[in-house]
Amino acid sequence: MTGKILSIILIVSGLVAGISMYYLQVYGFYDEVVAEPGRDVVLMPIGGETPQAIAYSDFQAIDADSSPIRYRACFATPLKPAELAQLYELSEARDPRNAPEWFDCFDAAAIGAALKDGRAQAFISEKNIEFGVDRIVAVTEDGRGYVWHELNNCGEKAYDGTIVGEECPKRPQSN
Repeated sequence: MTGKILSIILIVSGLVAGISMYYLQVYGFYDEVVAEPGRDVVLMPIGGETPQAIAYSDFQAIDADSSPIRYRACFATPLKPAELAQLYELSEARDPRNAPEWFDCFDAAAIGAALKDGRAQAFISEKNIEFGVDRIVAVTEDGRGYVWHELNNCGEKAYDGTIVGEECPKRPQSN
């Protein structure tokens, strides 16, 4: 009898822990980002150092304090990728990070396919928005836009243990 009770306790504890971890990863850490008109969607001008706002509407975004690469956003814009490419710095990013399923405006597979076959173009929004992380904006031919964070070369080196070179900014001290 004691063995059955202990087995039931272990099974229930495992289920509760599993459900809790799933919830925290998919829902718990994310917060809706409050829109700041004129500041949410910016692109880095060619040869410039200060990002510039572009025209956009229908902005929605999520973020989490638990990781600098959890930011995702969607928006609409009247601008075309070809117009933007003449003024703003292009990005080589072609594989956006997945968003939680409940944030249904951001389909990473569809965005990646559009980037790879030329129906969308990726731009650098802000470099080192956090150490080793750049903000990327992709705009499609039909005026939909997407934003996500991507590790840059310094971030990849820092997080995989490779020695970070002089070209990388100093990493901030953590407490």
